[in-house]
Amino acid sequence: MVVAIDGPAGAGKSTAAKLLARELGFSFLDSGALYRAVALSLTRQPGSAAERARDVRIELGDRVLLDGEDVSAAIRTPQVSEAASRIASDPGVRAALVKKQRDMLQQGDWVGEGRDIGTVVAPHAELKIFLTASPEARARRRAMDLGQADWRVVMKDQALRDQQDSEREHSPLRAAPDSIELDSTDRPVEDVVRQIAGLVREAKSRRGEGEAGGAAGARSGGQAGGGAGARSGRGREAGGEGAGARGGGAPPGGAPFESPDA
Repeated sequence: MVVAIDGPAGAGKSTAAKLLARELGFSFLDSGALYRAVALSLTRQPGSAAERARDVRIELGDRVLLDGEDVSAAIRTPQVSEAASRIASDPGVRAALVKKQRDMLQQGDWVGEGRDIGTVVAPHAELKIFLTASPEARARRRAMDLGQADWRVVMKDQALRDQQDSEREHSPLRAAPDSIELDSTDRPVEDVVRQIAGLVREAKSRRGEGEAGGAAGARSGGQAGGGAGARSGRGREAGGEGAGARGGGAPPGGAPFESPDA
């Protein structure tokens, strides 16, 4: 099962997704960590961003590994964050990292968070959440995360980032048509996680009912087909016996009986 959580920066999606994955026992896909890891690699050794995104090996789990190196802390610096924002608009980078994400989601249960999980990376996710909050609440959270005292400065940068994310040509930030929008303003993250966990259970229940219905339908169809086959077989046997009797009763030298199927 895949749970997609999208939304703008500061909406609380990373924290909520991480806690949700832990509660459900799912793997956690931090899409931002992929872009940060590529950005870190480029700050160390400049080159083609698209080629680097395609060639590096990134592993997600309790730690973020870049070509085998633990870079969990290194990718969270302001310098890397700024570089990640720049390369995120590169179509080649996005294509390479979308492929990496889809490969990860092929196996097991995942909670994925980002800006285009439900619209591009996993459009067939069983549950899609678009998490948002008021601009002021988002800016205050981002200021705390970045260690900046003035959240108003953060809000100005945030407005520019929102515009860039929503207007970019490739994978723009937008809610999937079938997503559920949740507002995290003035809500504890635990409350948001509890609500999403309930939605996951409902989605699982619907899927279970669908699978049970499909299995029942298959059994019913198989039994009906088997009965029809048996009746058809008995009919063929009866037809064979009748034809043989009639054939045997034909006058010597007369034409043998021919089945209409012959």
